[in-house]
Amino acid sequence: MGSIGYLERILRARVYDVAIETPLERASRLSTRLDNHVFLKREDLQPVFSFKLRGAYNKISLLSADERARGVITASAGNHAQGVALAAQRLGIRACIVMPTTTPTIKVSAVRAMGGEAVLFGDTYDDAYLHAKQLEAAHGLTYVHPYDDPDVIAGQGTVAMEILRQHRGPIDAIFVPVGGGGLLAGVAVYVKHLYPAIKVIGVEPDDAACLRAALDAQERVRLPTVGIFADGVAVRQIGEETFRLARQYVDDVITVDADAICAAIKDIFDDTRSIAEPAGALALAGLKSYVAREGLRDKTLIAIDSGANMNFDRLRHVAERAELGEHREALFAVTIPERPGAFQSFVQVLGKLSVTEFNYRYGRDDEAHIFVGVGLTQGSRQRHEVLDRLTGAGFPVVDMTQNEMAKLHVRFMVGGRAPANHERLLRFEFPERPGALMKFLTTMGGRWNISLFHYRNHGAAFGRVLAAMQVAPSEAESFERFLAELDYPYIEETDNPAYHLFLR
Repeated sequence: MGSIGYLERILRARVYDVAIETPLERASRLSTRLDNHVFLKREDLQPVFSFKLRGAYNKISLLSADERARGVITASAGNHAQGVALAAQRLGIRACIVMPTTTPTIKVSAVRAMGGEAVLFGDTYDDAYLHAKQLEAAHGLTYVHPYDDPDVIAGQGTVAMEILRQHRGPIDAIFVPVGGGGLLAGVAVYVKHLYPAIKVIGVEPDDAACLRAALDAQERVRLPTVGIFADGVAVRQIGEETFRLARQYVDDVITVDADAICAAIKDIFDDTRSIAEPAGALALAGLKSYVAREGLRDKTLIAIDSGANMNFDRLRHVAERAELGEHREALFAVTIPERPGAFQSFVQVLGKLSVTEFNYRYGRDDEAHIFVGVGLTQGSRQRHEVLDRLTGAGFPVVDMTQNEMAKLHVRFMVGGRAPANHERLLRFEFPERPGALMKFLTTMGGRWNISLFHYRNHGAAFGRVLAAMQVAPSEAESFERFLAELDYPYIEETDNPAYHLFLR
């Protein structure tokens, strides 16, 4: 289907039976800070707190009478599930939504409150999807795809229709979050048909960049794993139709890390006093990255705030990482002499800098390692200035600001060392479900002593675990087989400087 066909579908889309025309708001604080005119398209204000309602309703409203009588089915753990449930409720249609057993209770409850039949199956989206396809075949239901369907794409494209109607002046670029690509495809095909000069830029998390990978390979690829901090866009493979449209109409795709997303959540809060989910703030994180990369000034830039379905317990992680993502905090490991007055000398070098964190415990007679967080007001440049100041004063320093293990675990563990022989340190992602720890211990089978274990959860579908085991060199091959059998994502951290400075 060409752009004219999609343009007609978008103009005829029946989304406003359930959706609202969301405002396009100027982000005044961020505009001033970035020296550009930044606007947020507030899809977080939809009845289900996400744009997903548009595509789901448009698809379901176009079903035949026979298809409506049989009902619809989908697999989802988030916003699409709620969109399908509400759309089906309004149209008086049976809706079955298969959700992973790891789905937060708040989302399961929301689906059921809207009349949807929530079926919990499997530990992952892929498990739920396969079960949904089985139920589709067994009961004659119609599958409502979350993104790879022309009617869903057209429904999402109404976001672009509103943007162009709401902002009459010139627009330089529109930034769109990317999961399976439905929203990006709908926005791009509409905008490019009417205003080819407006750049349409997709934004993906760097640990779930399925569109970027497909563009690089010039074909759709399936990512082996995806990060799920931004769970609304945690998709392993871009859609077939959405990829076709993206290749033709999208100008660029940017990837950003989790810290940048957290900083964007804070930016949205500062300007609107609303809390975006990670996927909701993704486009703004990309906008900021693009401004820095291109050195833009006085441009009109729009970011789609795509949703606000945030688990409350994830907020602590966002707050922890937002300052790092905005380069407003730096983390250092500093070595000082273990003698009277050394600590005072170190603090004097820091001067009037804001100290956000300080961890220390006596470890050796001759030297001490301090884990310190420093507040920054001038970004990365000031971080380098602090590094130079400390080294100039004779203090050995290691910059831990980009050290993931230090940010996730070590900063909470400083204060004790253990003389464990043959220790191997690994950072795992444990599925956040009953039995995950038991599987770890059972698979290991008591073959190695656990000498360190630190667990953190941020309201996601996995827990972050730092574990050390004493593995003799002769047992290395057996240990690798254990890791393969366990099949939990992991990164070896045995050589991480934070480990050697504070835990070893």
